[in-house]
Amino acid sequence: MQSTSSGAKLNLSFDAVFYYVTDVEESIAFYRDGLGLPLVSRDHVARFNLDGVLVELVPLPPGSVVPGSGNARLCFAVSDLKETLDRLHARGIGTSDIKNKKGGKIAFFRDPDGNELSLWEQEAAEGAEELVHSAEFRGVR
Repeated sequence: MQSTSSGAKLNLSFDAVFYYVTDVEESIAFYRDGLGLPLVSRDHVARFNLDGVLVELVPLPPGSVVPGSGNARLCFAVSDLKETLDRLHARGIGTSDIKNKKGGKIAFFRDPDGNELSLWEQEAAEGAEELVHSAEFRGVR
């Protein structure tokens, strides 16, 4: 990779995280009704607000295929992974089993288009400031 040192800083700001979807209405129902994310606007894309992060669902044109295989996922912080999984299962959303990882526990699930999402429960660190400020999975009560 060629390095350039123009000295000029790029003026970048965050816009959104998005997933391509084949059926916008089905996906809106999944994210709004299944996961409890607030739908904040809808024009040619559907936008949700997740703790100040804009999550967009972008429709694929008919006959299109999602480009590439991707490796990104939306990861939700939760305070009680088992309880959150029970609530998702009660809503008909299937998930993986809980997997123990260094620093916490994780479980995976998919949206209607097969996009991978995950739930992460941070391991409690003794004496440390709370790492997850908004740990309740929105809308799952």
